[in-house]
Amino acid sequence: MEPKTTDTASYLLNIRNLTIEDYDTMIEVMNRSYPTMNEVWHKKHIQKLLTIFPEGQVCVEDNGVLVAFALCIVIDYSVFGDNHTYAQIIGKNASFDSHTDDGDTLYGIDVCVDPEYRGLRLGRRLYDARKEICENLNLKGIVAGGRMPNYHKHSNELSPKEYIQKVREKEIYDPVLYFQMSNDFHVKKVLRNYLPDDKDSKQNAVLIEWNNIYYQDNVDIGAAKSHARIGVVQWQLRTVRNLESFFENVEFFVDAVSGYKADFVLFPELFNAPLMAEFNEDNAATAIRKLAGYTDEIRDRLQQYALEYNINIIAGSMPVYEDEKLYNVAYLFRRNGTFETQKKIHVTPAERGDWGMTGGDQVQVFDTDAGKIGILICYDSEFPELGRILAEQGMQILFVPFATDMQNGYLRVRICSQARAIENECYVAISGSVGNLPKVVNMDIQFGQSAVFSPSDFAFPSNATVAEGTPNTENTIICDVDLNDLKHLHTHGSVRNLKDRRHDLYEIKLKK
Repeated sequence: MEPKTTDTASYLLNIRNLTIEDYDTMIEVMNRSYPTMNEVWHKKHIQKLLTIFPEGQVCVEDNGVLVAFALCIVIDYSVFGDNHTYAQIIGKNASFDSHTDDGDTLYGIDVCVDPEYRGLRLGRRLYDARKEICENLNLKGIVAGGRMPNYHKHSNELSPKEYIQKVREKEIYDPVLYFQMSNDFHVKKVLRNYLPDDKDSKQNAVLIEWNNIYYQDNVDIGAAKSHARIGVVQWQLRTVRNLESFFENVEFFVDAVSGYKADFVLFPELFNAPLMAEFNEDNAATAIRKLAGYTDEIRDRLQQYALEYNINIIAGSMPVYEDEKLYNVAYLFRRNGTFETQKKIHVTPAERGDWGMTGGDQVQVFDTDAGKIGILICYDSEFPELGRILAEQGMQILFVPFATDMQNGYLRVRICSQARAIENECYVAISGSVGNLPKVVNMDIQFGQSAVFSPSDFAFPSNATVAEGTPNTENTIICDVDLNDLKHLHTHGSVRNLKDRRHDLYEIKLKK
C-alpha cells in the first residue's frame, strides 16, 4: 500500500474488528511503524487471535483501508504478576495459551498506527475501544508493557526510572509513554529484558495499567446500585394536636415518596419542633429537653416506617438528652431494619446559648444499599473539613437537613452545600422547613428551599443543580442520581479535586 498523502486526502475513518483479510495491510503498516524491530506477526498468529478472542482485535480504516490496529488477549493476572516478559504473555511461538475466557485482565500485546496518520489520534480511538471491551467484559483493567522508544537517547545519563520521571514532568518527550499517560494509564514499574528486540528502549519497558472503575466483583442481588432515587421533603411546620397527628404527617410523606420507588427520603433538621408547642410556658432550654422525651418513640415509629415502606429514611434531626447533655441528632433508618445516628458537630451560638446544646465528636460514612452516604446537620455543612473527611471515607451522597429562619441563613447552607458537592465530587441533598410556629420559641419562623446538588462537569446539569423545590412552600423533590458518573468524574473529570490534592503540602485528618 502506498503511503497516503495527508495534505489533500479526504478522510473517512471507521473503527471495526479485524479480519484475516486485513493481514497483508497490517504487515505493511507494521514495517513502516517499527523499522528497527525485527519481528512481525505471522498470518497464523493473527488467525489464532481471531479464533480465540475475535472481539479483542480491532482496527481503524480510512476509506476502507486499514491504517491502525490493536491486539489484545484476556489473562488471569495472578498467574503472571508484575514480573513477566512479553514472551511469557504471548506464549511459546506466539501460541497465546495464556488467553482465558475466565481471566480478569485485558492485556495489550500490540498497538500500531501508520506513521502517515499519527496526527489524527487514532491510537486514542484504539485505546478507547479497548476500554470499552474491558468494561463490557467486566474485567478489572488493562495491563501492557509499554515501550520507551526515545530512551536510547538518554540511557547514558538516566536510569529507566529517572527517564520515566522526566517524561512525566514533560522534561523529555517519549511518544509512546507520553501517549499512555495521557490516556489515563499509570506506570506500575519498570520491566527489564521485556522485549529483547526493542533496541530503542534498551530492552526496557514500563508496566502500565488502566483500572476499570466500573468493575464489579461477584455482583449479587441486593448489592449497592449504580443509581439512586432521592426524595426530599420540604416540610411545613404546622401546629399538631398530639404525637399521633405528627406521625400522620410524617407517614404521608414516607408513603408518597416510597410510592415513587425512591431509595431515600430526607426530612429537615428538628422537623419534630411542632411538638414543642405544648411546652411553650417553659423556658427554651427546658422546652427542648422535654421535646427530647419524644425522640425514642419517634425513632421506633420511623424505624417501622422504613421497613414497611421499603425506603431508607434520613430523619432530619431530633434533640437527644443523654448523660445530662443535649445533642442535635440525625437518624438514618435503613429499610433492612437497622439504624445509625449522626450528632451535629458544630452547634450554633443560638443552640448553645438558648438551649445549652453540646456538639458530637464522630464523623462517619454510612453504608446503604444505594451507596455510601454522609449526614451533616445544617451548620456542619459550612465547615469544609467535615465534607472532605467524609469524602476520604468514600461518601457518594451527602444529606444536609437544615432549619433556617431568614434567607441569609438559608443561603449560607445552600452555597456551602453546593461547594461541598463540587470539591468532594459527590451529590448533596438539602432539606429545610418552611412556615411558622407561633407558639414555639426559636422555631417560630422558617425560610427554606430544598434542593439536590451535583458536581459541576459535563455529566451533570449545567448549573450543578439536579432538582430544587419552590421556596417557602411545602413540596417534595424526587430525582435520580447516577453514582457511576461520580466514578467517571474522579478519574476523567475536567478537573479532579480529590485526585489533584497536594498531599505533600497539606492534609486533613480526624484527631479522634
